[in-house]
Amino acid sequence: MRRRRNILVLVAGLSILAGTAAVAVRAIDEPLRRHIEQQLNASLTGYRVRIGALRLHPLGGSLDLLDSTIAQTATPDPPVARIPRLHASVHWRALLHGALCADFWFDRPVLDITARQATAEVRGKALLRQRSWQEAVQHIYPLKIDLFRVTDGDVTFAPARPFAPLHLRWVNIRADNIRNVRSRDRTYPSDVHLDAFVFDASELRVDGHADFLAEPHAGARAYVSSPRLPLWYFTPLISRYAAVQKGTLSVAGTLEYGPRIAAIDLDDLAIDGIEGWYVRTPENAAEEQRATERTVEVARHASNNPTVQLHAARIRVLRSTMGVVNQAADPPYSLFLTDANLSVRGFTNQRAEGPSVAELRGTFMGSGETLVRTVFRPRTGRPDFDADIQIERADLRSMNDLLRAAGGFDVAGGELSLYSELRVRDAALQGYIKPILKGLRVYSPEKDRDRPFLDQVHEWVIGGVAAVLKNRWRDEIATRTDVSGPLTAPQTSAWQALIGLIRNAYLKAIPPGLEKDREQGAQ
Repeated sequence: MRRRRNILVLVAGLSILAGTAAVAVRAIDEPLRRHIEQQLNASLTGYRVRIGALRLHPLGGSLDLLDSTIAQTATPDPPVARIPRLHASVHWRALLHGALCADFWFDRPVLDITARQATAEVRGKALLRQRSWQEAVQHIYPLKIDLFRVTDGDVTFAPARPFAPLHLRWVNIRADNIRNVRSRDRTYPSDVHLDAFVFDASELRVDGHADFLAEPHAGARAYVSSPRLPLWYFTPLISRYAAVQKGTLSVAGTLEYGPRIAAIDLDDLAIDGIEGWYVRTPENAAEEQRATERTVEVARHASNNPTVQLHAARIRVLRSTMGVVNQAADPPYSLFLTDANLSVRGFTNQRAEGPSVAELRGTFMGSGETLVRTVFRPRTGRPDFDADIQIERADLRSMNDLLRAAGGFDVAGGELSLYSELRVRDAALQGYIKPILKGLRVYSPEKDRDRPFLDQVHEWVIGGVAAVLKNRWRDEIATRTDVSGPLTAPQTSAWQALIGLIRNAYLKAIPPGLEKDREQGAQ
């Protein structure tokens, strides 16, 4: 009986002690919550953190932050992030190896970013990458992160109307061994995994390794795969210049980005059924030249650059429509290629791996059979490629808006065939363009009977000039003119084009086809 009483007293004492400790810990929770919240807000610029509750677990050396939100001070509604639970603890596996580090686990976080918030972030004086997020994390838990996990995350970017939100759900991320000792260049000691369901249509998987301590920034190498990613979701990001109305992207390959290397090594990249348009407006027309110059400069930088390595075993564009809409013209017009199929094999920007060949087939303006063959040869700092272009029997009536914008007239019938061979060396373009018009009819009483009299006279005169310049035996108007000059601003000769027209009409007909094909046939 005495032994039982002692046991009961001991149990009661331990219960009282445990209860007292629990009450004491709970008493610490609220002051600690306020302290961490205050320190976080002092560390972050442009953001405000609110922690709903804190639970400290002394025995396990861990704590939980519950129902937390992160809001942008410039546009606080809605909050940028809602985190139902953040669990921070000792990373016990690292402790077994003699390292005292932290394990951070974000359970079911929700990120909601609007276009207004993204704009405020970009325009802010201190960009996200300059803010002391690492310092802020230290205020939550005193140990540096070695294991970082996200489970069942949800990310939404809401662009301006009428565009649909970009949505990632079931986002799971795991990054381990983050606090590895500093490693040699292009060695990545930390395991990284990400999987998510993107835009409610495609699974995204990333598996690889990273070095989070690399200087001046982190580096990573990972295998990325995503089948049939819907491309039209990206229209909000490019809406100032382009629109994508349909189509999917499938990609599989390895991406690497580090302080001294940027590499893409794709096994396969396929775009299927895309309908994409470059839209030229009065607002962005002035930027077109600058954009072209920047593109050429980027190509020069990447070509044969050992620190920028681009490889693709296979690139395909299947059953697609691509075009240009010029809204800056009067009237606006469009040029497009339907049923487009592009095949590129062995693409690389490294000269030692040899040239790569691309072939594009499609239908120009709904009727013109089109074939473009291109050979790329990487050279250090200098674009180097050849392009052969053939467009045959395109219905000229489909280009009436272009003809009205460029020449103030339209046509009642006719076909356009165009042949061109272009060579680019040292950012300079050389080659020729050979257009051939067959069966051209400009003026038509049926087409033009409701137009003003002077407009009818204008078209009648153009039709008369066309009749004078037509080759009687072939019923064709044709010319050939050289193209040369800088890649960003090539020039043609109007006099050479006029002489070609006269020569075709009265001396010798200009034959269709590429000139090199005829030369090879003659041999």
